[in-house]
Amino acid sequence: MKRDSELFYGWRIVAACFVIAAFAWSLGLFGSSVYLQSLTAERGWSVATISSAITLFFLVSAAVQRVVGRSIDRWGPKPVLSIGCLSLAGGVALIGQTDSPWQLYPCFALVGIGWSTLSTTGISATVAPWFERHQGRSMTLALMGASLGAIVGVPVLIAALARFGLKAGLLLAALLAVAVLLPLINLILRYRSPSTLGLNRDGDLPAVGEPVPPVQSPIANSNNRSRLLWSTTVGFALALTVQIGFITHHVKLAEPLLGAHGAGLLVSAAGVAALIGRMILVRIVDRVDVRRLAAGILLLQTLALLAIAAWPSTSVLVVASLAYGYGIGHVTTLGPVIVRREFGANAFGATYGTAATVIQLSSAFGPFLLGALRDGFGNYQPGLAMAALFTSVGCLALLFGRRRDNASVENHFAK
Repeated sequence: MKRDSELFYGWRIVAACFVIAAFAWSLGLFGSSVYLQSLTAERGWSVATISSAITLFFLVSAAVQRVVGRSIDRWGPKPVLSIGCLSLAGGVALIGQTDSPWQLYPCFALVGIGWSTLSTTGISATVAPWFERHQGRSMTLALMGASLGAIVGVPVLIAALARFGLKAGLLLAALLAVAVLLPLINLILRYRSPSTLGLNRDGDLPAVGEPVPPVQSPIANSNNRSRLLWSTTVGFALALTVQIGFITHHVKLAEPLLGAHGAGLLVSAAGVAALIGRMILVRIVDRVDVRRLAAGILLLQTLALLAIAAWPSTSVLVVASLAYGYGIGHVTTLGPVIVRREFGANAFGATYGTAATVIQLSSAFGPFLLGALRDGFGNYQPGLAMAALFTSVGCLALLFGRRRDNASVENHFAK
């Protein structure tokens, strides 16, 4: 039974997660690129050294992904995301206080704990219980805040560091995150699922004596569960290893051709491209074969990386960065959407948390590997060529998981 025209509370959850994602990506994933550039410029520390600390950030995040998913399933998002907010802000503030390279490691470890709770796993597990028909749209809209983090967060962060310096600038950014996110989490995320409001998913009113059945039963079973989960895990692990490495080094990669200001603008432009990609994804995600769509996006990113590696000119860098950026939102979003669609909402946090642990563990090495290759060869071209190879293998892994049982479900959603 449909409810009246009152706004379903689940969309408020989505809006809150949108804001959370904007801060998480600004100070976490995209922020790492700014920290790398600023620390090398102000402290004079090597790219490889700072990249290894950023790698620890992702390793710590990987280590707690499953715990985050299970904790949200058990206790709800409010306490988990509150702890994450304080951890992320504390780590960011302390980065600016460092005066020796070893001090970066505990700082980025705190950022990693915060990132694990406030990014894809935490947000997806928060939104998943609220929707069935709009499962893909709701997750895509929530994670669209990541694009705002690139479009607005990166230039604002760079401007703050230029105006106030590394120490004061990062402290102000951390205080702003706490001031905005803690009240938002405690006010909006106090409900765990629609059942606490007497509703079913999507805001449907329960029929007398029985719940509304799900739109489509999960296709995962004892025969295909491993193939579905691990093909998704391997595909996105390889893609995100490259993506996180690319994002971390994007400012440093573009600076020789565009200057620091121009590099910041290019990162923002790539964020705009990612936002456009997410806006298109919102309209189609619940009606398409999401595995095939993800594979197509990885092919596009492969070609973009090969172009930058083969023709390192300003025009190619800009066009290829925009093409790669278009796919960033898809790669971030489609992993949990595929798992949600194939495995269902029950215990989604634990299921995706398992995949996210491997994905984060693998992708944690992206910044270090690209940084080490850059320092070893003196430029980014060999590392980008290797990144293109990894991305293409990820594309093949996703296609391997797409068998007839997947296709039948996608055809159902397309009807």
